Amino acid sequence: MSIAPSALPIGLRAIEKRFGSVSVLRDLNLNVAAGEFLTLLGPSGSGKTTLLMILAGFIRANAGSIKVGDDEIITTPPHKRNIGMVFQNYALFPHMNVFHNIAFPLKQRGVATAETAQRVEKALELVKLQGLGDRAVDQLSGGQRQRVALARAIIFEPRIVLMDEPLSALDKGLREHMQIELRALHRRLGMTTVYVTHDQREAITMSDRIAVMNAGRIEQLDRPETLYAAPRTQFVAGFIGESNFMPVECRDGAVWCEDRRIHTAMPAPASGRHLMVVRPEKLRLVTTTEPSNGINVFDATVADIIYQGDSFVCYAVLRDGRQLTLRDYCRGDVLARLPAPGQPIRLGLDAQDTILVAAEE
Repeated sequence: MSIAPSALPIGLRAIEKRFGSVSVLRDLNLNVAAGEFLTLLGPSGSGKTTLLMILAGFIRANAGSIKVGDDEIITTPPHKRNIGMVFQNYALFPHMNVFHNIAFPLKQRGVATAETAQRVEKALELVKLQGLGDRAVDQLSGGQRQRVALARAIIFEPRIVLMDEPLSALDKGLREHMQIELRALHRRLGMTTVYVTHDQREAITMSDRIAVMNAGRIEQLDRPETLYAAPRTQFVAGFIGESNFMPVECRDGAVWCEDRRIHTAMPAPASGRHLMVVRPEKLRLVTTTEPSNGINVFDATVADIIYQGDSFVCYAVLRDGRQLTLRDYCRGDVLARLPAPGQPIRLGLDAQDTILVAAEE
């Protein structure tokens, strides 16, 4: 089955949305490349689902432009946008079996019965549900229902597929499995896909790019590895991955943490208050005999050590009372070599692992 043979780009310009006096989206601009898997990531209330519903046509924007390819669609009704949709609760028809749920979009478009049967069978094969066409929806597992919803969304060869937190109802193991399945299916079909989630690990696992949303705006749009290694704002640094934040001051072309000069691989920002973002896995234990040239060394006291199977977390308190968290794998006798709670510890951060962002007011 040839699904979405000519994926199209999406361009959103100056999108505004208000519910009464509350502004939900503000002057939002976004480009999605043809065939891209782009995720809208953010906390509840950030505007990500509202933006997806505007793109689908279920919510009308107060202002702005939406183009799919060269076509302006902001006033086009949902059923004429040729967009596939996978909802959070799957929205399957309980009175229809699997076959008829998947066939529904083709029936609405007047596709012949014989062709419909062929396309449904191929769709079932594509989502690995062969032989389940006669199964009732209430006899399916959560993962199987998710696959039926996906098959229904793509069977009519849409230009775009939108997904609104489709994995949120699944347990952790199945959710992680379905992330890989969805990603593999996207690569196979080359659909332009816009995906909504509040789960940063899910977004990192599945996406070509991620748009991190906050208070109706896109804070940063980048590849997952760039968002993690080079966040541009305190919000992004705190939302993507785990972070320790340490206040620093930039003056005389250097970065200072209290009276200590911080070694950085990046140029010092302009004067002002900034934060150093310290990823827990970038911290390491430093011995008293190890040279400290080019390494930022922090003297602290162990507060607690948490064993987590393949890894451990060490909570340490600096002299000023600020806490740093170190995370590492349990290699060799590393746990036996860690100081006990209440004992001193030295933590090192290499210059190339320092990240600086402006402190938010």
